[in-house]
Parts: sequence; structure tokens; C-alpha cells
Amino acid sequence: MHFKIKLPFFFLLTIVAISPISASSQSKKPVVIGYVGGYRGLVHTDSIDAQKLTHINYAFVDMKDSLAWLHREETDTINFRNLNALKAKNPDLKILISIGGWTWSKTFSDAILTDTLRANFAYSASQIVRTYDLDGIDIDWEYPGLRGDNNSFRPEDKQNYTLMFEAIRKSLDSVQAFTGKKYLVSTAVGGFSDFISHTEMDKVQKYLDFVNIMSYDFKTEADTLTGHHTNLYSATHEADEQSGDRSVREFMAAGVPASKIVLGIAFYGRGFKVETDENHGLYEKILVTQRGGGFTRLKDSLINLQGYKRHWDKKASAPYLFNKDNKVFITYDDEKSVKLKCKYVKKNKLAGVMFWEYFSDPKGYLLTTIADTF
Repeated sequence: MHFKIKLPFFFLLTIVAISPISASSQSKKPVVIGYVGGYRGLVHTDSIDAQKLTHINYAFVDMKDSLAWLHREETDTINFRNLNALKAKNPDLKILISIGGWTWSKTFSDAILTDTLRANFAYSASQIVRTYDLDGIDIDWEYPGLRGDNNSFRPEDKQNYTLMFEAIRKSLDSVQAFTGKKYLVSTAVGGFSDFISHTEMDKVQKYLDFVNIMSYDFKTEADTLTGHHTNLYSATHEADEQSGDRSVREFMAAGVPASKIVLGIAFYGRGFKVETDENHGLYEKILVTQRGGGFTRLKDSLINLQGYKRHWDKKASAPYLFNKDNKVFITYDDEKSVKLKCKYVKKNKLAGVMFWEYFSDPKGYLLTTIADTF
């Protein structure tokens, strides 16, 4: 069973004025956006510290027949109700649906190929927001113009990505005309140059409140050498080395105002078994991927425990673990690196931070650090 949406003919003919987002409309206090995974089923919302968040992006809403679709309608609807109930603790909290993700980005390219398809997709998404009294739409397309997780993709994605957000903004503005409520639009973007070259971020940002840079997963199982997966700064002289700072500067150069940029924080680590124990496993050959795990697990069970020693890369502003006995290297964010990221946000007048994923750190070590720094 799925959420069925009937598309009225008049909607496809209606032209609604678009409301571009101005940088001056942003709050001075940095936003704290937590991605909360609903793809597993019921979310334990009673354990979410709502007062330390400004926004929750519910991950994920899927697509079916080119429409936004509640893949787990039974639990999704309960989760929406329970997430909204958190506003009793924090009346300013905003709840957005996040559409896509790594696995559910398969048909984005097909779903927004024409004006009619884009209008229908935008309408289906906005009706989920309206039906469940939510606050906006986040798009996590991984990635326009690129294969991602064996997705459909085409050169036209570059322009259609822009037109998709125009349609979403128009659809939410039409809902606002009925409800009187202002709705948010955001997107999660890849923190690498290819994402920018396959999009028109200077045009896209006009329809967005936030551009959430996924400044993590810089190192994955696809790499041959270890390195930092969520470093703030570059630590080598490699031309292709990624970092949060590089991502921010590249998106700004592409036309995204600093006041809309949200810097990503990883609440999880990535692990690799390496060939040698030289350099504490950093920049060494990867033999096989290993479990990294969420930060609560790392802090409570591995950091300076069980043979895992914490190291700090000053240039990268990033920690890492290495176990000399089993030659396992783990890259992650911790309280120190998170604090530096928050200070970076304030110094550069960015919109704030976001993180993936809330329940990777159920004890709230990193969220507390964010709240204390902001």
C-alpha cells in the first residue's frame, strides 16, 4: 500500500509566483539540521533532543512512477506524527521530508525529464508536506548527471535539476496560498567538484533556503589508500584531495551565498584494514573495508581502548584511530573536530551545520558539542 496522489488538471495549468529566498532572511543563529533515518521503520523520537536542533530532515521519501512515494507508509505516517510532537519541546523546530538518498535516487533523472513530470513530482512531494503538516522539502539526489548507485542519468540533468527546484518552490508556494504557512526547500549536495560541474548552483540556490554540503565520505571502499573521510582542511598536496573547506569555497565560487551553505558533520566513522602499520595507517594501502560504526560506539568502545589509539592530524583538523595489531584504520569526526567545524561556520558566516545520521550517536556526544559551541 502506498500514498496515492490524485493530480488535479487545474494544478498543471496554474502559474504561481515564485518567492526567491533572500540571504537577508536567514536567522543569525546557526542552524543545526539533523538527518533522521526513517528507512529502518519506526523512529524512537522520544530519544531525540529536539531543543538542540533547528531542523529535522526525515530520510527518506522514495519515488515511484515519477512521484514522491512513502516507501514505508505505515511507519512513515507514525513517524511524521511523532516528529511533529517534538514541537511541544521546541516550537521553532522544522520537519522536512528528504527525498532520495544514495539508494533511492535511481529515478530522479526520469522523474523530472519534462515540465509535466516536474510539476507532477513537485505536487506529489508538496502534498505529502501538506497532508502531514510538515515544513518543507529536502532533495538528496546522489547525483545529477552521474551514475551514483547505478542510477539513470543524462546530460539534461544539469538544467533539469534547476527546473525541478523551480517546480518545487512553485508547488509549495501554491500550498502556502491555502495554509498561510511558509515552507522550506533545501538540498543535500555532494562535497566534490564533479557535483558542481553537473549542476547550475548559481541558479539553483535562488529557490533554496539551505544547501547542505555532504562534506563526508571523502574516503570510501572505492579508494586504494586510506585518508580522512570528513576532514575540514586539506592535509596533502594532492590536487584532488577533498575537504570541507574546499567544498565550501567551491560552492561559493559557483554562486551559492555563504548564508545558505550548511557544513556537513559525520556522526559515524569509516574503517579500513591496511597493508602496513606505517604512519599509523594514514595514507596506506587499503586491503579491505572494516566496520567503522557510529560515534557513540567509537567513543565508548574503541577510542584509546582495545588497542585502538587516537591520533590527530593538525593540518586536516581531523582525528583518526589506528590499531597496530590488526592494522585497522578508522576515520571519523569527534568533539574536537566538530567544535572546529562549528567555529569555521561562525567565522565564515555560513548558515550552520547538518549531520548524518542522528542515531549514529544516540548518547548525543557530538550534538551536545554543537549546541555548546553555537
